[in-house]
Amino acid sequence: MLLKLTGSSGAGKTTLAFALADRLDGVVVHEFDEVGVPGPPIPPHWRNHMTEMWVRRALEYQDRGMDLLLSGNSPLGEVLAAPSAPLLNGIAVCLIDVADQDRRHRLAARDGGRWDQAATDAFCGWAAWHRGHARDPRFRPDVIIDGSWPEMVWRRWTTWTAEDPRWRTYLIDTTGQSLATSVNQVERWVTEQREAHRSGRLALARGWTDETPRPTDHDA
Repeated sequence: MLLKLTGSSGAGKTTLAFALADRLDGVVVHEFDEVGVPGPPIPPHWRNHMTEMWVRRALEYQDRGMDLLLSGNSPLGEVLAAPSAPLLNGIAVCLIDVADQDRRHRLAARDGGRWDQAATDAFCGWAAWHRGHARDPRFRPDVIIDGSWPEMVWRRWTTWTAEDPRWRTYLIDTTGQSLATSVNQVERWVTEQREAHRSGRLALARGWTDETPRPTDHDA
């Protein structure tokens, strides 16, 4: 299955993911941008193409009996719209978030302080959008749909509401937490999602594109 840590820059997604690399059997960890980011400017549709590439990579691991834990910016709606997403045997997404003040401090200390005020503001705005998207599929879907790669299948979820059991993004807020505490939270989430998949309670198991959502535990 694909276990996706999403969110804007500065929340700690990649740090948390790789901290778990040796703690989870049968899970391989990757970072979305590890293959390189073109630009600037980043070409149109780049994130859409790369989301599909990582879904296909998850399918390769799936064939080998392994799960992929992937950190990156792609939110739930983008993952579900990737052309090959229905072939996955399971999908689970967790939003890694942090207060804007902490995000600004982390970004200022990262990459040699190369992020200016405008870029930092953009990251905070992207974080705010992630929060709204995680709560409700009807929150500004245009942000990711308008001008996207034509192969993306947005209609899979654009008629869903926040009450649909398939629309579940777990939230871990790292504000004021130690790294160890946040790592433990992510490990617990991964373990719970894998167990939900094994027991048939995972809402985004294979067949999630069917018209009628399967019964599930909302907190799985």
